[in-house]
Amino acid sequence: MSVFGDVPQAPPVAVFKLTADFREDAHPQKVNLGVGAYRTDDCQPWVLPVVKKVERMIVEDGSLNHEYLPILGLPEFRSASSKVALGEDSAAIKENRVGGVQSLGGTGALRVGAEYLRRWYNGTNNTATPVYVSAPTWENHNGVFSDAGFKDIRPYHYWDAAKRGLDLAGLLGDLENAPEHSIFVLHACAHNPTGTDPTQEEWKQIAEIMKRRNLFVFFDSAYQGFASGSLDKDAWAIRFFVSEGFELFVAQSFSKNFGLYNERVGNLTVVSQDSETLTRVLSQMEKIVRTTWSNPPSQGARIVSKTLNCPELFAEWKGNVKTMADRVLLMRDELKAKLLALGTPGTWDHITQQIGMFSFTGLNPKQVEYMIKERHVYLMASGRINMCGLTTKNIDYVAQSIHESVTKVQ
Repeated sequence: MSVFGDVPQAPPVAVFKLTADFREDAHPQKVNLGVGAYRTDDCQPWVLPVVKKVERMIVEDGSLNHEYLPILGLPEFRSASSKVALGEDSAAIKENRVGGVQSLGGTGALRVGAEYLRRWYNGTNNTATPVYVSAPTWENHNGVFSDAGFKDIRPYHYWDAAKRGLDLAGLLGDLENAPEHSIFVLHACAHNPTGTDPTQEEWKQIAEIMKRRNLFVFFDSAYQGFASGSLDKDAWAIRFFVSEGFELFVAQSFSKNFGLYNERVGNLTVVSQDSETLTRVLSQMEKIVRTTWSNPPSQGARIVSKTLNCPELFAEWKGNVKTMADRVLLMRDELKAKLLALGTPGTWDHITQQIGMFSFTGLNPKQVEYMIKERHVYLMASGRINMCGLTTKNIDYVAQSIHESVTKVQ
């Protein structure tokens, strides 16, 4: 008998299982709307032109080598990443109370932040501190905080299925009723999976309650620039909370907005009360990183760093990001128009009111099953679709498939 003989088979990760099923499907009109990655209008991955340019620069730079990076990562990458999140003129940066930790993608940033909070937030060994995640949320949020040792992970109201939009009253109520010092994971922009974000006025209401009730803010910023095409607009909530005096964490990912999915480039931006506190916080995070991955990889961080720190490359990158965002916005307009033209039952305004890579269609599990089995259109069981999977070549077929599933399946 193997010492691992009693280990149960873990269920597959849903989105990757969906992609595997798609690949095995031989139907000529099959469409994959599940995977969370940008696709061109030919449904192909896109290497950003600015990334290709910087990769050539790195290859030709004779001064570079493969020595270990510092435990906390490439310094110029960390500082540039935090500036992108908080803004060049951030008072917190000027006051030397902002630091960064290079991580293995946004997931790594979340994990380092979660590990730190479990050990050091509001005292030590905080396993009982409530951690609130939106209902629904990106599935990894629950797993990351659970694996970090938190025992009390709770949902907060977010999605209103009836109106297909934000449940602001429910969200504000949960903020008011949460125990003081609870941790709230907030999506900075392009909420995953719903694509529904608070307005600036709604963010102000959220911030007022969180400040008054001493709640900790942990932003997950996976789509800056990708949502609206504007880096500044997509970071508005983060910058507002910092301007209101919050100490907070921001988990940043450069997978989407740089197209660096397999490079796993992330950063945990820490905003502290003062520089002395920041030094102590980072010293503890260094210990966490040392026993997790020890030192981060350099290639992806160098690509991002060189781009962000060169004005010409930075401007080119912003143009590349806007290209991606504009294509997503166009697909939203097109899908809504085609559903309305077909007379598809229900309201479809939420398709264009939502923002970012994903749309919460409102399709129920039976309708999703029909889409997959009968129409060979692959999407998550929640009804979430990746707008980047839509192209000018397949959007008519997808719209007709949605129409058929809504009219035939209740």
